[in-house]
Formats: sequence, C-alpha cells, structure tokens
Amino acid sequence: IMSIAAANLFTRNVWVRYVRPGATEAQESGVAKITSLVVKVGALAFIIFIPLQYAINLQLLGGLWILQTLPAIVFGLYTRWFHARALFAGWLVGMVVGTAMAASQGFASIYPLHVFGAVWPAYAAVYALIANLVVAAVFTPVCDALRLPRAGDAVNAGDFEDRGLDTVPLTAP
Repeated sequence: IMSIAAANLFTRNVWVRYVRPGATEAQESGVAKITSLVVKVGALAFIIFIPLQYAINLQLLGGLWILQTLPAIVFGLYTRWFHARALFAGWLVGMVVGTAMAASQGFASIYPLHVFGAVWPAYAAVYALIANLVVAAVFTPVCDALRLPRAGDAVNAGDFEDRGLDTVPLTAP
C-alpha cells in the first residue's frame, strides 16, 4: 500500500507536474505502476542488503519525524494564528532536535532529559514536538512583527457549492 501511495505521489506531484504536464490518465497509471515496482524492489534490496539494526533505527526515526508534521498540519489547517514560516521553523527544529536526541542515545526511543538536577525520561519525539511547538509559537509574533507575508487561503466560496451529489443513490442497483 505504501509503494502505491508513493508511486501516486510521485506521478501526480513530480512526473505530471514537471516531466509530462499533458499526460493522459493511462500514461499516469503506467508511470505509477512502474514507480510502485521500483519502490518495492528498492524496499526488498534495503531489507536484504542493509543490516537489521538500520531498519530498526529508521523505524524509530520515522515515527519521530512524522510526529513533527503534526503542528504544521493541524495548526496550518485549523487555525490562522500561526505563521507558515514559524510552523516551518518549528518543524525544522523538531526534526533536528529529535534526530539528535535519538542519535545521542544510540537510537533508543527514550531520551533522559536532565532539568535542574532531575531526570525526565520520555520518548524523544515528545521532546522534539514540544520544541517544535515552542519555536512555532515564539516565531509567529516575530514573523508578524517583521511583516513577513502570510500564505493566502486557497479555498474559495465556490468550493462549497452544491454539486448535485445528493442525487446519487446510496445503494448499488
């Protein structure tokens, strides 16, 4: 499933956009199938030729990294308070801090944070997420004070018009 998703993302966001803008649906499907196969072969080669510990480390980092997208997605979609550049800066700090924490512990998932003589062990991704949120919250007013332009809203009133979807039968004939 992940190889199909990766292939579709590549086909629609790279191939059609930059390589073949006028591609037909059949051509898109062909490129997606080939890309999916390449991803699967790459994953198989990774499993066969890369030491198992690397795969485990990447699994830990994958969870840590994907969690860092949470503020940008949630706050970027559902609030207008955060500045896009501040969310990006928070994401970047979270990625670097989380990766450094995990690497410093030999890619163990728990990071012992030392604060005022006390030790607070927790999942490194949580500390990285906190750093991410703090940076985004601090840099939003800074970006506004510097009068950096905010990203525009791509949603139009016409996007919510009735398209007659209520006429489609709910059951199959």
